[in-house]
Amino acid sequence: MTDDGGAAPLPAPRAGAEPAAPAVALRGASLSFGPRTLWDGLDLDIRPGEFFAVLGPNGSGKTSFLKVLLGLLPLTSGSAEIAGRPAGTAGREIGYIPQQKGFAADVPLRARDLVGLGVDGHRWGVRLSQRAVNKEIDSLIARVGASDYAKVPVGQLSGGELQRLRVAQAVAGNPAVLLCDEPLLALDLNHQHAVSSLIDRQRAETGAAVVFVTHEINPILDYVDRILYLAEGRFRMGTPAEVMRTEVLSELYGSRVEVSKINGRIVVVGLPDAMTHLHHGHAVPQLDQETEEAGA
Repeated sequence: MTDDGGAAPLPAPRAGAEPAAPAVALRGASLSFGPRTLWDGLDLDIRPGEFFAVLGPNGSGKTSFLKVLLGLLPLTSGSAEIAGRPAGTAGREIGYIPQQKGFAADVPLRARDLVGLGVDGHRWGVRLSQRAVNKEIDSLIARVGASDYAKVPVGQLSGGELQRLRVAQAVAGNPAVLLCDEPLLALDLNHQHAVSSLIDRQRAETGAAVVFVTHEINPILDYVDRILYLAEGRFRMGTPAEVMRTEVLSELYGSRVEVSKINGRIVVVGLPDAMTHLHHGHAVPQLDQETEEAGA
């Protein structure tokens, strides 16, 4: 397991091949809000095609980790690169799936219009080829299984249906890195698995790295290569089997935390923040935003 100080190595290249550049690279990365340090000395390489999960309780820095990669939040010290560029400069090499939020019922935006924003929403002016854009939108919608409601106003769709559309929007242009901020939040179990599977399929088909922030590891357990677990200003990295262990989480939290695997699911008991950080598939009450966003 990679501990607090070391970056996990990239796989050895094939004979005669150039080593693959990391999709995400952090060196000596530290992030603090006033006297509170969320993490310090984080060295990390995320490989192209890797499914990388970021776990931890509210206020541990999960969303802030994504904000650093998006260039929306500066590190206190160290450096961050994504898709081979400094954080904040990568543009369309990055796809982003936000937390599930609904729309007002009277919003005049159809499902296909939402996906279309991912196709050419970054451009100014009149579309040069409406037919080509429509063809791409249709392909993306079919890819995520949303064709049946492509013309339905977004305010009339369920949370799971909307998240399918946000996946389609995020993968338009085949980004090199897909950043996912709690994309399973408030979804039922079936939609959690469906959305997770769509994201993993994008990774498998295009070689995109996935950085997946979540409270609940079980829906993505079959896909995850490695975990970054943030808690109490500390972190651990490794495979799920290496990190999701009684001794590891107990050390992170500074109190006894029991981890068991039952019928293929991880069950965590005794977390200090148990009402907002569960791994056994129960509903998870949420704060509006992570506390560190307010500088807590």
